[in-house]
Amino acid sequence: MLVTQQPVFQRFWYPVMPMSALQSGPQSFELLGQKLALWLDGEGNPAAVRDRCCHRSARLSQGKVIDGCIRCPYHGWSFNRLGNCVKVPQLTHDLIPRTYQVDAYRCEARYGYAWVCLDEPLLPIPEIPEAHDPGFRQIPEFYEVWHCAGLRLMENSFDNAHPHFVHANTFGVEQEPVPPTPDSFQETEFGLRMTYILPVFNSDLQQQNLQMADTRTVRISEGTWYMPFVRTLKITYPNGLIHLIFTAATPINDSSSQIVQFCLRNDTEAEVSADSVVTFDRTVTLEDRTILEGTDYDVPLRASQEQHMASDKPGIVMRHKLAALLKSQEGNY
Repeated sequence: MLVTQQPVFQRFWYPVMPMSALQSGPQSFELLGQKLALWLDGEGNPAAVRDRCCHRSARLSQGKVIDGCIRCPYHGWSFNRLGNCVKVPQLTHDLIPRTYQVDAYRCEARYGYAWVCLDEPLLPIPEIPEAHDPGFRQIPEFYEVWHCAGLRLMENSFDNAHPHFVHANTFGVEQEPVPPTPDSFQETEFGLRMTYILPVFNSDLQQQNLQMADTRTVRISEGTWYMPFVRTLKITYPNGLIHLIFTAATPINDSSSQIVQFCLRNDTEAEVSADSVVTFDRTVTLEDRTILEGTDYDVPLRASQEQHMASDKPGIVMRHKLAALLKSQEGNY
Protein backbone atom coordinates (compact mmCIF):
# COMPACT_ATOMS: atom_id res chain seq x y z
CA MET A 1 0.00 0.00 0.00
CA LEU A 2 1.48 3.30 -1.13
CA VAL A 3 -0.18 6.13 0.75
CA THR A 4 0.33 8.82 -1.88
CA GLN A 5 -1.61 6.72 -4.40
CA GLN A 6 -4.70 6.53 -2.17
CA PRO A 7 -6.57 9.87 -2.13
CA VAL A 8 -8.72 8.86 0.84
CA PHE A 9 -5.75 9.37 3.15
CA GLN A 10 -6.08 13.09 2.42
CA ARG A 11 -9.32 12.97 4.42
CA PHE A 12 -7.67 12.39 7.79
CA TRP A 13 -6.11 14.84 10.25
CA TYR A 14 -2.36 14.59 10.88
CA PRO A 15 -0.11 16.42 13.37
CA VAL A 16 2.56 18.00 11.19
CA MET A 17 4.73 20.14 13.50
CA PRO A 18 4.96 21.63 17.00
CA MET A 19 3.19 24.96 17.37
CA SER A 20 6.41 26.32 18.85
CA ALA A 21 8.14 25.83 15.48
CA LEU A 22 5.84 28.43 13.92
CA GLN A 23 6.79 31.17 16.36
CA SER A 24 9.81 32.11 14.25
CA GLY A 25 7.90 32.47 10.97
CA PRO A 26 6.63 30.31 8.08
CA GLN A 27 7.71 26.69 7.91
CA SER A 28 7.58 24.06 5.18
CA PHE A 29 6.25 20.52 5.51
CA GLU A 30 5.55 17.67 3.11
CA LEU A 31 2.32 15.77 3.75
CA LEU A 32 1.37 12.83 1.52
CA GLY A 33 3.74 14.20 -1.11
CA GLN A 34 2.14 17.67 -1.01
CA LYS A 35 4.46 20.57 -0.12
CA LEU A 36 2.84 22.88 2.44
CA ALA A 37 3.63 26.25 3.94
CA LEU A 38 2.48 26.80 7.53
CA TRP A 39 2.39 29.95 9.66
CA LEU A 40 0.48 31.63 12.50
CA ASP A 41 -2.31 33.98 11.49
CA GLY A 42 -3.27 37.22 13.23
CA GLU A 43 -5.08 35.33 16.02
CA GLY A 44 -2.14 33.01 16.60
CA ASN A 45 -3.86 30.05 14.94
CA PRO A 46 -1.96 27.81 12.52
CA ALA A 47 -2.68 28.11 8.81
CA ALA A 48 -1.61 25.93 5.89
CA VAL A 49 -1.53 26.49 2.13
CA ARG A 50 0.19 24.90 -0.84
CA ASP A 51 3.84 25.94 -0.79
CA ARG A 52 3.73 27.48 -4.26
CA CYS A 53 2.84 31.07 -5.11
CA CYS A 54 0.28 31.20 -7.93
CA HIS A 55 2.32 33.92 -9.63
CA ARG A 56 5.74 32.40 -10.39
CA SER A 57 5.71 29.31 -8.15
CA ALA A 58 8.09 30.60 -5.47
CA ARG A 59 7.99 28.81 -2.11
CA LEU A 60 5.75 30.74 0.24
CA SER A 61 7.46 29.09 3.21
CA GLN A 62 10.52 31.21 2.39
CA GLY A 63 8.48 34.37 2.87
CA LYS A 64 7.36 36.37 5.90
CA VAL A 65 4.22 36.78 7.98
CA ILE A 66 2.79 40.28 7.62
CA ASP A 67 -0.42 41.20 9.45
CA GLY A 68 -1.30 37.53 9.86
CA CYS A 69 -0.85 36.72 6.17
CA ILE A 70 1.99 34.94 4.43
CA ARG A 71 3.96 37.11 2.00
CA CYS A 72 5.72 35.60 -0.99
CA PRO A 73 9.48 36.24 -0.97
CA TYR A 74 9.60 36.76 -4.75
CA HIS A 75 7.23 39.66 -5.51
CA GLY A 76 5.59 40.32 -2.16
CA TRP A 77 2.10 39.00 -2.88
CA SER A 78 0.30 38.23 0.41
CA PHE A 79 -2.20 35.44 1.05
CA ASN A 80 -4.59 34.89 3.97
CA ARG A 81 -5.36 31.55 5.63
CA LEU A 82 -8.09 30.90 3.03
CA GLY A 83 -5.50 31.13 0.27
CA ASN A 84 -6.88 34.40 -1.09
CA CYS A 85 -4.41 37.02 -2.27
CA VAL A 86 -5.02 40.17 -0.19
CA LYS A 87 -2.17 42.38 -1.37
CA VAL A 88 -0.20 42.85 -4.60
CA PRO A 89 2.39 45.63 -4.13
CA GLN A 90 2.69 46.17 -7.88
CA LEU A 91 -1.00 47.12 -8.29
CA THR A 92 -1.98 50.77 -8.05
CA HIS A 93 -5.55 49.84 -7.08
CA ASP A 94 -7.17 47.38 -4.67
CA LEU A 95 -8.97 45.29 -7.30
CA ILE A 96 -7.15 41.96 -6.95
CA PRO A 97 -8.35 39.31 -9.45
CA ARG A 98 -10.16 36.40 -7.82
CA THR A 99 -7.86 33.99 -9.63
CA TYR A 100 -4.97 35.23 -7.49
CA GLN A 101 -5.20 32.46 -4.91
CA VAL A 102 -3.44 29.34 -3.66
CA ASP A 103 -4.85 26.06 -2.34
CA ALA A 104 -5.59 26.31 1.38
CA TYR A 105 -6.11 23.44 3.81
CA ARG A 106 -7.83 22.86 7.13
CA CYS A 107 -5.38 23.51 9.94
CA GLU A 108 -5.97 23.42 13.71
CA ALA A 109 -3.93 23.48 16.90
CA ARG A 110 -4.31 20.51 19.25
CA TYR A 111 -2.07 19.05 21.95
CA GLY A 112 0.68 21.57 21.15
CA TYR A 113 0.88 20.65 17.45
CA ALA A 114 -0.49 22.03 14.18
CA TRP A 115 -2.77 19.46 12.54
CA VAL A 116 -3.62 19.49 8.84
CA CYS A 117 -6.31 17.77 6.75
CA LEU A 118 -5.96 18.06 2.98
CA ASP A 119 -9.60 17.24 2.12
CA GLU A 120 -13.04 16.91 3.73
CA PRO A 121 -12.33 15.07 7.03
CA LEU A 122 -13.75 11.61 7.58
CA LEU A 123 -13.07 11.87 11.31
CA PRO A 124 -12.29 14.57 13.88
CA ILE A 125 -8.89 14.86 15.52
CA PRO A 126 -8.64 12.02 18.10
CA GLU A 127 -9.90 13.05 21.52
CA ILE A 128 -7.62 12.31 24.48
CA PRO A 129 -9.44 13.07 27.77
CA GLU A 130 -6.23 12.97 29.83
CA ALA A 131 -4.87 15.91 27.83
CA HIS A 132 -7.57 18.11 29.41
CA ASP A 133 -7.27 16.62 32.91
CA PRO A 134 -5.38 18.92 35.31
CA GLY A 135 -4.13 15.82 37.12
CA PHE A 136 -1.95 14.96 34.12
CA ARG A 137 1.10 16.70 32.69
CA GLN A 138 2.10 16.53 29.04
CA ILE A 139 5.71 15.78 28.13
CA PRO A 140 6.89 16.22 24.52
CA GLU A 141 9.13 13.26 23.70
CA PHE A 142 10.33 13.50 20.11
CA TYR A 143 9.56 14.79 16.64
CA GLU A 144 11.59 13.26 13.84
CA VAL A 145 11.51 11.51 10.46
CA TRP A 146 11.54 7.71 10.29
CA HIS A 147 12.07 6.01 6.95
CA CYS A 148 9.25 3.51 7.27
CA ALA A 149 5.54 3.20 6.57
CA GLY A 150 3.11 4.48 9.17
CA LEU A 151 1.23 1.18 9.06
CA ARG A 152 4.37 -0.70 10.09
CA LEU A 153 4.67 1.48 13.18
CA MET A 154 0.99 1.08 14.03
CA GLU A 155 1.23 -2.71 13.78
CA ASN A 156 4.39 -2.68 15.86
CA SER A 157 2.59 -0.74 18.60
CA PHE A 158 0.09 -3.59 19.04
CA ASP A 159 2.55 -6.45 18.52
CA ASN A 160 3.08 -8.16 21.88
CA ALA A 161 5.50 -10.71 20.43
CA HIS A 162 8.30 -8.24 19.66
CA PRO A 163 9.10 -6.55 23.03
CA HIS A 164 11.03 -9.48 24.51
CA PHE A 165 13.42 -9.40 21.55
CA VAL A 166 13.53 -5.84 20.21
CA HIS A 167 13.38 -4.37 23.72
CA ALA A 168 15.46 -6.98 25.55
CA ASN A 169 17.82 -4.24 26.76
CA THR A 170 15.10 -1.95 28.12
CA PHE A 171 12.06 -3.85 29.45
CA GLY A 172 11.62 -7.13 27.54
CA VAL A 173 12.03 -10.57 29.10
CA GLU A 174 13.60 -12.70 26.36
CA GLN A 175 13.21 -15.89 28.40
CA GLU A 176 9.41 -15.49 28.22
CA PRO A 177 8.73 -15.09 24.49
CA VAL A 178 5.09 -16.23 24.44
CA PRO A 179 2.97 -13.06 24.14
CA PRO A 180 0.01 -12.54 26.47
CA THR A 181 -3.51 -13.13 25.24
CA PRO A 182 -5.48 -9.86 25.15
CA ASP A 183 -8.02 -9.42 27.93
CA SER A 184 -10.30 -7.66 25.47
CA PHE A 185 -10.25 -6.82 21.77
CA GLN A 186 -12.78 -4.50 20.19
CA GLU A 187 -13.02 -3.22 16.64
CA THR A 188 -14.40 0.28 16.19
CA GLU A 189 -15.68 1.84 12.98
CA PHE A 190 -12.36 3.51 12.28
CA GLY A 191 -9.94 1.67 14.52
CA LEU A 192 -9.56 -0.84 17.34
CA ARG A 193 -9.01 -1.06 21.08
CA MET A 194 -7.11 -3.77 22.92
CA THR A 195 -6.34 -4.33 26.59
CA TYR A 196 -3.74 -6.72 27.93
CA ILE A 197 -1.32 -7.37 30.79
CA LEU A 198 2.36 -7.55 29.89
CA PRO A 199 5.08 -8.73 32.34
CA VAL A 200 8.13 -6.46 32.07
CA PHE A 201 11.63 -5.98 33.48
CA ASN A 202 12.40 -2.67 35.19
CA SER A 203 15.86 -1.20 34.69
CA ASP A 204 17.31 1.13 37.33
CA LEU A 205 16.13 4.14 35.34
CA GLN A 206 12.64 2.73 34.93
CA GLN A 207 12.41 1.91 38.64
CA GLN A 208 13.16 5.58 39.26
CA ASN A 209 10.57 6.69 36.69
CA LEU A 210 7.90 4.38 38.10
CA GLN A 211 8.83 5.12 41.72
CA MET A 212 8.99 1.37 42.27
CA ALA A 213 11.85 -0.72 43.65
CA ASP A 214 10.76 -3.90 41.86
CA THR A 215 12.86 -5.32 39.03
CA ARG A 216 9.78 -7.12 37.66
CA THR A 217 6.26 -5.78 37.32
CA VAL A 218 3.29 -5.87 34.97
CA ARG A 219 1.85 -3.30 32.65
CA ILE A 220 -1.92 -3.06 32.46
CA SER A 221 -2.20 -1.64 28.96
CA GLU A 222 -4.97 -0.22 26.83
CA GLY A 223 -3.97 0.42 23.23
CA THR A 224 -6.21 2.36 20.85
CA TRP A 225 -5.64 2.67 17.11
CA TYR A 226 -7.13 5.61 15.24
CA MET A 227 -7.19 5.10 11.50
CA PRO A 228 -4.93 5.50 9.71
CA PHE A 229 -1.70 6.18 11.64
CA VAL A 230 -2.36 7.37 15.22
CA ARG A 231 -2.32 5.34 18.40
CA THR A 232 -2.45 5.83 22.14
CA LEU A 233 -1.08 3.38 24.70
CA LYS A 234 -2.41 3.92 28.21
CA ILE A 235 -0.24 1.99 30.68
CA THR A 236 -1.38 1.65 34.30
CA TYR A 237 1.11 0.30 36.85
CA PRO A 238 0.26 -1.49 40.12
CA ASN A 239 1.11 1.62 42.14
CA GLY A 240 -1.50 3.69 40.27
CA LEU A 241 0.87 5.53 37.97
CA ILE A 242 -0.58 6.14 34.50
CA HIS A 243 1.78 6.66 31.57
CA LEU A 244 -0.15 7.39 28.37
CA ILE A 245 1.85 7.53 25.16
CA PHE A 246 0.52 9.29 22.03
CA THR A 247 2.24 8.40 18.76
CA ALA A 248 1.42 9.57 15.25
CA ALA A 249 3.15 8.51 12.04
CA THR A 250 2.29 11.43 9.78
CA PRO A 251 2.91 10.31 6.17
CA ILE A 252 5.44 12.53 4.43
CA ASN A 253 5.49 10.32 1.35
CA ASP A 254 5.35 6.60 0.59
CA SER A 255 8.60 5.70 2.36
CA SER A 256 8.91 8.24 5.19
CA SER A 257 6.84 9.30 8.19
CA GLN A 258 7.09 12.23 10.58
CA ILE A 259 6.87 10.65 14.02
CA VAL A 260 5.20 12.75 16.71
CA GLN A 261 5.27 11.41 20.25
CA PHE A 262 4.35 12.85 23.62
CA CYS A 263 3.20 11.32 26.89
CA LEU A 264 0.73 12.19 29.62
CA ARG A 265 1.40 11.21 33.23
CA ASN A 266 -0.47 11.61 36.53
CA ASP A 267 2.65 12.54 38.49
CA THR A 268 4.70 15.73 38.82
CA GLU A 269 8.07 17.06 37.75
CA ALA A 270 9.10 17.09 41.41
CA GLU A 271 8.46 13.36 41.64
CA VAL A 272 9.98 12.30 38.29
CA SER A 273 11.76 14.64 35.89
CA ALA A 274 10.54 14.95 32.31
CA ASP A 275 14.12 14.38 31.12
CA SER A 276 14.21 11.01 32.86
CA VAL A 277 10.89 9.96 31.33
CA VAL A 278 11.99 11.02 27.85
CA THR A 279 15.35 9.26 28.19
CA PHE A 280 13.72 5.88 28.84
CA ASP A 281 10.96 6.16 26.24
CA ARG A 282 13.46 7.50 23.71
CA THR A 283 15.68 4.47 24.17
CA VAL A 284 12.71 2.16 23.61
CA THR A 285 11.58 3.93 20.44
CA LEU A 286 15.07 3.94 18.96
CA GLU A 287 15.08 0.15 19.35
CA ASP A 288 11.86 0.06 17.32
CA ARG A 289 13.22 2.49 14.74
CA THR A 290 16.26 0.32 14.04
CA ILE A 291 14.00 -2.58 13.06
CA LEU A 292 11.20 -0.68 11.33
CA GLU A 293 13.48 1.27 9.02
CA GLY A 294 14.64 -2.09 7.64
CA THR A 295 11.11 -3.18 6.69
CA ASP A 296 9.39 -2.79 3.33
CA TYR A 297 7.35 0.43 3.24
CA ASP A 298 4.93 -0.96 0.65
CA VAL A 299 2.88 -2.89 3.21
CA PRO A 300 0.65 -5.55 1.60
CA LEU A 301 -2.98 -5.46 2.67
CA ARG A 302 -3.69 -9.00 1.46
CA ALA A 303 -3.05 -11.49 4.25
CA SER A 304 -1.58 -14.04 1.81
CA GLN A 305 1.38 -11.79 0.95
CA GLU A 306 3.06 -12.16 4.37
CA GLN A 307 3.04 -14.94 6.97
CA HIS A 308 1.25 -14.46 10.30
CA MET A 309 0.83 -15.85 13.81
CA ALA A 310 -1.89 -15.45 16.46
CA SER A 311 -0.41 -12.32 18.05
CA ASP A 312 -0.57 -10.57 14.66
CA LYS A 313 -4.35 -10.19 14.97
CA PRO A 314 -4.30 -6.39 15.54
CA GLY A 315 -2.16 -5.85 12.44
CA ILE A 316 -4.35 -8.13 10.36
CA VAL A 317 -7.45 -6.22 11.49
CA MET A 318 -5.73 -2.95 10.58
CA ARG A 319 -4.96 -4.25 7.09
CA HIS A 320 -8.51 -5.53 6.59
CA LYS A 321 -10.04 -2.24 7.74
CA LEU A 322 -7.75 -0.19 5.53
CA ALA A 323 -8.44 -2.46 2.56
CA ALA A 324 -12.18 -2.02 3.16
CA LEU A 325 -11.72 1.76 3.39
CA LEU A 326 -9.86 1.87 0.08
CA LYS A 327 -12.48 -0.31 -1.58
CA SER A 328 -15.31 1.88 -0.30
CA GLN A 329 -13.70 4.92 -1.86
CA GLU A 330 -13.20 3.44 -5.32
CA GLY A 331 -14.73 5.69 -7.92
CA ASN A 332 -15.15 8.59 -5.48
CA TYR A 333 -12.15 10.46 -6.82
